[in-house]
Amino acid sequence: MKQTQLAPGVRLTVLPAEKFCKSRITLDFIYPASRKTATADALLALVLERGYAACPDMTQLSKKLAGLYGASLSVDTAVNGEMRVLRVTVTGLQDAFALHGEALGAACVDIALGTAFTPVMENGVISPQFVAIEKQQLRQQLEGERNDKRMYCLRQARRRFFGTSRAGIEAYGYLEEVDGLCAEDVTQAFSAMLREAQIDVYLQGVDEHMAAEKLCAALGGVQRAPRPLLPACAMPHVGEQRFSEPVDAVQGKLCLLFTAGTPLPAAQLSAMRVAVALLGGTTTSRLFVNVREKQSLCYYCAASYSAMTGLLCIDSGVEHENAAKAKAAILCELEALRTGEIGEEELAAAKRYLRTQLNAVADSQGGAEAWQRMARLRGDGKTPQQVLDEVMAVTQADVHGVLAELTLSVSYVLTKGGAADGE
Repeated sequence: MKQTQLAPGVRLTVLPAEKFCKSRITLDFIYPASRKTATADALLALVLERGYAACPDMTQLSKKLAGLYGASLSVDTAVNGEMRVLRVTVTGLQDAFALHGEALGAACVDIALGTAFTPVMENGVISPQFVAIEKQQLRQQLEGERNDKRMYCLRQARRRFFGTSRAGIEAYGYLEEVDGLCAEDVTQAFSAMLREAQIDVYLQGVDEHMAAEKLCAALGGVQRAPRPLLPACAMPHVGEQRFSEPVDAVQGKLCLLFTAGTPLPAAQLSAMRVAVALLGGTTTSRLFVNVREKQSLCYYCAASYSAMTGLLCIDSGVEHENAAKAKAAILCELEALRTGEIGEEELAAAKRYLRTQLNAVADSQGGAEAWQRMARLRGDGKTPQQVLDEVMAVTQADVHGVLAELTLSVSYVLTKGGAADGE
């Protein structure tokens, strides 16, 4: 891996690609999330994917990508911690595999930079036609939120957990704001992103000197005032807030959200990885074995942790009549893991699982890139091997330590009648 600072707030990372036939270029625009512009930021990502100045409609763009041996373009947006990330990715075939010596890497870089820096403009604003079309898509996406009951329950719980804090800003915006957006709003969001974002560029199988020259040229006319990355955050301790919502579905949903009150120090993140694997990260975890298999209280039961928000999440699919019992069983398993004995083989099994995960990071281009992205956001810069070394050194006491300060902040249940038994 090689990293170069091309300009203030612009960093180029070259990742190994010898084991792949594909090339990949990704531009991450990272900037503080804003409630005021959240919906326009979400709409911007959809609009950028429709075409750019040199390829101004989706038909032309599709033909261009197909002519590059089936290259692909994606534009995504997400909120991670208190930062929004807009991501432009182009994958294609490496030059060495071109049948006729075509400069495929340069063509892919041109598409990525065109998409990111030169959207289709009309009279000084991003195409009103593109904006109108994608407003419909965004509206449909937001209106369909309830169709995936698991994700809906998670999002509802998160809304209560984060409240009005920056970390709770919706990645895809707010339905009630979609109709009121216009091309000027999206153009302003685009201009602010170019001006304020940290720009991280990831290259795999693409000539770095060529890409750097093209990137610097694209940035030449941009007025830049990049804002620093915001650190990890955590919600404060509060008493448990209980919510229930009626749902017309065969299966109920349960989501429990916990906070430690302060961000977890980087030195303890590996212990939390082990704790999550022990609790609900594998098919040998306590939630899976004890709550799902032995007690038959849920269809699935999983645990996850976000280093950028200090959020421990446990979510489960349950029989409606078992929601309260499942919650009690989950809390019992967490408490047992927090204070009780952890068997040597149990701990070893969790570490083996994590070793497999960490060793697999470099097996896909997306995985290697995602690792670097998260290391960047966390600010620790650790390699998978460094994290693996830390994981293998985690003790029972370390697991107890990272779980000790966790408190239940939000419980959210989707169930018939709108209330879990005993709630």
